[in-house]
Amino acid sequence: MSMMKKLRLAAVALICTLAVLVCGCASFTERGAAATAPPPAAAAFPVTPATTTRIEYGPEPDRFGDLYLPTSSSTALPVVVMIHGGGWRQETPLDYFAPLSRSLADAGVAVWNIEYRRVGGAGGYPTTLLDVAAAVDALADVVQARADGRLDLSRVVVAGHSAGGQLAAWVASRHVLPPGSPGAEPRVRPRAATVMAGVFDLPRAVSTGDAFLVRFLGGSPAHVPDRYAVASPIRHLPTRVPIHAIHGNADRTVPVEQSRMYVDAARGAGDQASLTVMPGVGHGEFGNVTSPAWRLAQASILAQATV
Repeated sequence: MSMMKKLRLAAVALICTLAVLVCGCASFTERGAAATAPPPAAAAFPVTPATTTRIEYGPEPDRFGDLYLPTSSSTALPVVVMIHGGGWRQETPLDYFAPLSRSLADAGVAVWNIEYRRVGGAGGYPTTLLDVAAAVDALADVVQARADGRLDLSRVVVAGHSAGGQLAAWVASRHVLPPGSPGAEPRVRPRAATVMAGVFDLPRAVSTGDAFLVRFLGGSPAHVPDRYAVASPIRHLPTRVPIHAIHGNADRTVPVEQSRMYVDAARGAGDQASLTVMPGVGHGEFGNVTSPAWRLAQASILAQATV
């Protein structure tokens, strides 16, 4: 049996195990996975220690990423693009996604953990969106070259947390943006996305108290409505890109309604979208590599990447 098939079966088995343990069902698409489930044993995935390489995808500050490559003979590695959160602010860099990225790479997939310019540095609209788009498209050239051509660009998955969840869902919708929009006409299109505690409807987020968005987009929805239209993933349905949203019902930073409304809208538009709501889980647990929240997200990402 090939390593990729073993990995795929292990990922699916872990998802089912988590679902059965925490909500008595056999599918991660069902709402109600519990935060109290014990993390599965590390042996659920084949461990192949990864190497890490920092790669610049542009000359400007913060236009770089860390490429994690598993120790593997495979010449067609699935790729996970990791997009960190932090309110689109300069204060939060990609570092907290490093343990998560390594845990994925140690399971046998390539990981591209990207940095981008953020508010308080040189970021904001449209720079942040353009950077994220450029980082994903860099898989086709500079990153592929540094990986010795071993990346399978037909199996690219994006994953993000919080503000990075907005960016991940936006990346999954870039191909439906009107020509001339920031990030339109992508060179690399993801096959799926896992979004952890993401922001999907940006005007609604502002109306429920998200102050970071006004700084990110340079004004309120009333003052710059076109920017909100471009950056809001819920405005770009259908995408025909499967999305799994995972959210805690104890999240006080991004309300779980953001994920519920997006998944309902995506399904209504004919997309494949699923939601797992984790009781008792807040916002930050997804950044903890030992948490049940991350282990569920990890299993989702690996299943998407290795199908």
